[in-house]
Amino acid sequence: MKTIKIFVILLLAVTAANAQKMSLQNIFDTIKLRNPALKMYDAEINSMDAAAIGAKSWMSPEVGAGFFMTPYDPKMWKKDEMMGTPGMGQFMLSAQQMFPNQKQKAEYNYMAAMSAAEKYRKSASLNDLYAEAKRNYYAWIILLKKEKVLDNNEKILSFMLRDAELRYKNNLGKLDAYYKAKAAQGNLQNMRVMLDNEIHLKKVMLNVLMNRKHMQELDIDTAYEMKSYASVIFDSSYFSGRRSDIRAIDEDMHINVLKQETERAKMKPEFGVKYDHMFAWAGNPWQFSLMGMMRIPLSWSTKMNKANIKSLDYKNEALQQQKEMMYNQMSGMAYGMRTELNAKKQQVALYETNIIPALQKNFQTMQIGYQQNTEELFMLYDAWEALNMSQIEYLNQVQQLLEMQVQLEKVLEIQ
Repeated sequence: MKTIKIFVILLLAVTAANAQKMSLQNIFDTIKLRNPALKMYDAEINSMDAAAIGAKSWMSPEVGAGFFMTPYDPKMWKKDEMMGTPGMGQFMLSAQQMFPNQKQKAEYNYMAAMSAAEKYRKSASLNDLYAEAKRNYYAWIILLKKEKVLDNNEKILSFMLRDAELRYKNNLGKLDAYYKAKAAQGNLQNMRVMLDNEIHLKKVMLNVLMNRKHMQELDIDTAYEMKSYASVIFDSSYFSGRRSDIRAIDEDMHINVLKQETERAKMKPEFGVKYDHMFAWAGNPWQFSLMGMMRIPLSWSTKMNKANIKSLDYKNEALQQQKEMMYNQMSGMAYGMRTELNAKKQQVALYETNIIPALQKNFQTMQIGYQQNTEELFMLYDAWEALNMSQIEYLNQVQQLLEMQVQLEKVLEIQ
């Protein structure tokens, strides 16, 4: 019995943990920690950093062994005892090593900088994931609010139907709007099925973004914030310090400059040393050879390096123009979105301060008149229908407003 109690307690604890409410920030933190797309970037960054470590390695030495200045006739290898002349031929061991110049350092700087651009691309991808999470999160909140509207309207509609049935039985009313109200009740139930399905889809999408099981239990905090960006100036300085994709382009341009340094380093002389040791026989002394070596880049051997340097200049020019294009597009998008956002806020405010309060008063007036038998059921139904449609449309407007806010924050790369 004690074991069963412990199991039940643990089961309840696990269920409570699974159904724990998550704020938007909690979802962001989970995405940043677990999303596989970000882990892919991390692996790529680690790969680049690991590859850069080997950029400073020396060239491998070259070794050789074999006969040196040895006649084809083996008889000449032996010492001539009668004449006293030594034999001919030697066996040689050879080794040579080229020493690193500035090329290795330039290559290291170039490869070490490559991961910086990838880090900014990871941040840009994270910004897209955050925007997708906010979109589904806010949509879920609005769906929950719509369900509350449905709950309230179903209660009102059920009261209207029961009262109409009672009046009809007592010959105090007509059924002129009864069946319209009955059909509206079915439409509300149909809408509830749609809302439940939409909530389920949003739950699945958020679980996917957080790399959790698709059907894992999830509940969200329904708090949200309407933000204002009225004072922000959307110029190039604003985007250059905030947008990760623009900073990635800056890093790409820096990488191209470092790549040019590696090409220039390849056009500089390289030095090395070569050592040969000769094992002589038949009375000959052992000998050695020690030489310094230098690779001299001449004009015909550096054409490719010069062409690569010029090509990288054009690439940086193209990247600079791409930045200017992005500044122009983002600035225009941001100003346009802010204008639409402000207009949508005014529409939402009209619903909150004018339209819905007026329709609520109209419905209350009709309800009182219906209870006092001065108004008919169809007039009460029309008042309810107008209020219900306006409440749903108001929530649609709020969802559009939040969607616009998400899009603007995505452009501004604001979490």
